[in-house]
Amino acid sequence: MSDSNSKSRLTTWFHQWRTPLRKFLAAKGAVRPADLDDVAQEVFLRLMRYDKVEVVEHPQAYLYKMAANVAAEWAIRTRNQRPHRSKWLENLASEAGRPEEELSRTEMQSQLMEALNGLTARQREILKLRFIENLTELQTAERLTISQRIVRRQMIKSYAKLRDRMQAELIEKVPHGRE
Repeated sequence: MSDSNSKSRLTTWFHQWRTPLRKFLAAKGAVRPADLDDVAQEVFLRLMRYDKVEVVEHPQAYLYKMAANVAAEWAIRTRNQRPHRSKWLENLASEAGRPEEELSRTEMQSQLMEALNGLTARQREILKLRFIENLTELQTAERLTISQRIVRRQMIKSYAKLRDRMQAELIEKVPHGRE
């Protein structure tokens, strides 16, 4: 059989069996949906490299068997591409924490935001510059055009207000009769 007849036959098979081949691969579940076209194309490319296409008695069965092999290769390659260990998954679970801890953390953050909103605008600005922008006392004073002593004094007052506010909220949360 000539080379052009062989390519013509492969082109016909491609158009005829591409969709059923994709459905076969999808039903097998060995290939991610995003990779279906790539695997199908790989199957037909391998078939093109095969010199004796004319001796294949049942071309569709041959194509499906080849697709199953390519899908298995891709699954192995994908599994080995990003290896993982079960201990990593354990760390993930422990880092995520339990839902009640997450709820407690969320409550604490909302309480802290309320306490911060109880500060004066200048106190909030000083805390923002010191902790979010990581400025020193001197840099904060220069930015706000105030003395370094005022920055230090406002920090002390802010801490005292926050401490009092947070302790008051914690005391309110303790059930009566328990300490």
